[in-house]
Amino acid sequence: MAPSQNAVTTTAELDLADDLGQHLVRLVRLINRAKSQVTKQGPDGIERAAYAILFCLIHDGPQRTSRLAESLHSEISTISRQSSSLVQHGLVERQADPEDGRACLLAPTSEGLRVFEENRKQRNQWLAEVLADWNQEDRKTLNNLFGRLNSGIEASAPQFAEPTPALGITKGTKA
Repeated sequence: MAPSQNAVTTTAELDLADDLGQHLVRLVRLINRAKSQVTKQGPDGIERAAYAILFCLIHDGPQRTSRLAESLHSEISTISRQSSSLVQHGLVERQADPEDGRACLLAPTSEGLRVFEENRKQRNQWLAEVLADWNQEDRKTLNNLFGRLNSGIEASAPQFAEPTPALGITKGTKA
C-alpha cells in the first residue's frame, strides 16, 4: 500500500482521500458492531467465524486446510477446528486430494450451499432495508463505485486481490 513514487497528489485530492478514509473507517466499525450483535454462534451451533471457511470453499472451490489458513490469515489449528465443526454439521465434507492421496480437500456439501444461500439472503434483506429510501439510480451508483474502489485497491495492492474462483463450482454464485 505504499504510494507510487511518481504520483503527484494535490492537497484537494488528499483532503478528499482523508474524508473517504474516515467514511471507510466508520463503515468498518459499523459492520463490526453489526457482526458483534449476532451471537458468537449461529442458530445451528456453528461459530460465525467458521462461515468464512464455507464462503472460501464455495467461492474458490475445494481446498486443503493449509490453503484455507493462508487465504483467511489464520492458524492451521484454528481452521482445522472450525472445519471439523462444519464437517460434523454436514456443511463441509472431506474428499481425497486427486494430486496427493495422502491429503484431503475440504468441499461444501449441498447442505453447506443451502446454509450459505440462506445467510446470503438474510444479508441481502438487511442491505435492502438499509437502502430502502434510496432511489434505484443511487443504489446502482453505490454498487458501481464500490466495485471501482475494490478494483482500484486490488490493482494498487495485488496481494489483497481476491483469488480467481474455481472453474465450474461458482458459476452464478455470488458472495
